[in-house]
Amino acid sequence: MADLKERLLPPKPQSAINIRDASYRPSASGRQPFQGMDLSGLKKRGQGLRSWIRVDTSGNSQIIEVDKFTMMRRCDLPARDLRLLDPLFVYPSTILGREKAIVVNLEQIRCIITADEVLLLNSLDSYVLQYVVELQRRLTSGVGEVWQSEGPELNRRRSSRGFDYVYGSTSPDYLPFEFRALEVALEAACTFLDSQAAELEIEAYPLLDELTSKISTLNLERVRRLKSRLVALTRRVQKVRDEIEQLMDDDGDMAEMYLTEKKSRMESSFYGDQSLMGFRSNDGLSASAPVSPVASPPELRRLEKSLSIARSRHESMRSSESATENIEELEMLLEAYFVLIDSTLNKLTSVCRALIAV
Repeated sequence: MADLKERLLPPKPQSAINIRDASYRPSASGRQPFQGMDLSGLKKRGQGLRSWIRVDTSGNSQIIEVDKFTMMRRCDLPARDLRLLDPLFVYPSTILGREKAIVVNLEQIRCIITADEVLLLNSLDSYVLQYVVELQRRLTSGVGEVWQSEGPELNRRRSSRGFDYVYGSTSPDYLPFEFRALEVALEAACTFLDSQAAELEIEAYPLLDELTSKISTLNLERVRRLKSRLVALTRRVQKVRDEIEQLMDDDGDMAEMYLTEKKSRMESSFYGDQSLMGFRSNDGLSASAPVSPVASPPELRRLEKSLSIARSRHESMRSSESATENIEELEMLLEAYFVLIDSTLNKLTSVCRALIAV
């Protein structure tokens, strides 16, 4: 993991370290450094290029430096969607399907998924690096492994509950790239939340037994803190569950997320127009100038109209059939992780009821 960090992440500039240290060091007069100075230029520079980890469909990763507006044009996203990925802001879990991208904000995993690449903000977070490694493994070898981020005790409990079937399964090869990337993100979020719930469960029941045998101020304070952590975690799990359920209930949103199919339709339409222009050129007509309905032979006009209608009907039928089929594939994928996150929520609900009963 340390080698991966050194390979993926650029070294931190020494100037940035000195500035951050100096910002917390008061001067001899008691005044804060930089007081009264114009930092607007520094803020503008901080909003410039940002470091992103890019993973393509072949599993190759690289570091790219892209500014905000270039990223908006590259992925055809509004600024508000990019704010969901900013680590300086705290937003609830969200999965958004856009015209050319899927915006994912699930716990530590914040990324942009397109038909050709996955873009994550460069981070030292271990879960981000594990996401990159797991996605690369599945894209290159097609072999998925259990998300190794917790101890053997949690993995043993997963095996007894049938988690190995989902967490240890491979991403099917027939799934498009964006769905495979989305599956790894869902897997990472569900695994992380389940591990947090398991830790609370392990801590809660011995504490309840101790409180039952001996009521003390210390034990009551420990229970209060545990309840606060439990409520906060339950809200996060509930939000992920609601987000998955909302996607499953909306066929339009699921169809919007099938980026590879939309890209293929656009390319086929483009090449179809190009072939029609080539047909006109070979027939002795100009491909750049519009065809005059007076000068065009009636047979050519009828042929062009027939080709246009046939191509439109074919694309419409193919789009409808493939959209229905792929919606079912995505729905099955979402349903599998909905079952997992719902199980985690039920676990937290049981612990909460036990705490309330005390």
